[in-house]
Amino acid sequence: MSTFRLARVAGLIALLILPAAATNAEPKANQLFGAKDTASRQKSQPIGFYSQGCAAGNVELPESGPTWQAMRLSRNRNWGQPVMIDFIKDLSAYATTVGWKGLYIGDISQPRGGPMTSGHASHQIGLDVDIWMKPVSSLRLSRRDREKISSINVRAENQKSVNGNWTAAHAAILKKAALDPRVDRIFVTPPVKIEFCKTASRKDRKWLQKIRPIYGHNYHFHVRLKCPKGSKGCVTQKPTVNELSKGKDGCDSTLQWWVTDYLNPPKATKPAKPSKPAPKKKSARDFTMEDLPGQCGAVLSSR
Repeated sequence: MSTFRLARVAGLIALLILPAAATNAEPKANQLFGAKDTASRQKSQPIGFYSQGCAAGNVELPESGPTWQAMRLSRNRNWGQPVMIDFIKDLSAYATTVGWKGLYIGDISQPRGGPMTSGHASHQIGLDVDIWMKPVSSLRLSRRDREKISSINVRAENQKSVNGNWTAAHAAILKKAALDPRVDRIFVTPPVKIEFCKTASRKDRKWLQKIRPIYGHNYHFHVRLKCPKGSKGCVTQKPTVNELSKGKDGCDSTLQWWVTDYLNPPKATKPAKPSKPAPKKKSARDFTMEDLPGQCGAVLSSR
């Protein structure tokens, strides 16, 4: 057989093999979990880490309640561990005591947790929730309204301070959440942390350690709960808020980093030495079931 014919046969074989290999590729975990529209029939339990795990026995937050409404219902992400559902109800009830009608609730988790097809890397074990900065205008919004309405921005254009949308009610609600023993930390836009550092009482600042600045989060704040007692499969975040015992409030480092280094990076005095690029960290959207705790297989297959 001629060299040309051998090459042609080899090419045909390759064309036959490639589709088979693609077909046998392991499915992505986010597609598997995203396809589930109900929770697993298991004892409620967060499994794994906030950004690498799943959730057994999640509970659905009712779409509407006396002091809350779940937003973006088409995403089907109004599911969480029982402790999270209770927390949302409690905080939304408190919001009515500071002049709001309640809270608009963004994403919590998928019915069975796990990686999402879009958006968050975390929110995988039913212990994270996004709460809108927008004060509730109505608790009778239609499903269509909840897809169209947007939250409000509380960050000024200079990114160093809050804007006129920020109110005393925002501050009260966030402080109430931070004081809750179920809460591990709350992610906010840096200007919110800076505002708290300026205005909080000098005698009452321990709760400030839970308020963690991070880019974005100017339209919502993100509450993360601690692993509930007895949830052996849940991985606690480090460092924990045990730093409270050392009297830290995070204000010194916050003001230094976010106002100076982050917004106005210092100029390098010497050119950086070339180095080998660090290996790319696997994205949550690229996880397969092998990347998740073993118990997640049972969560996925549960009826």
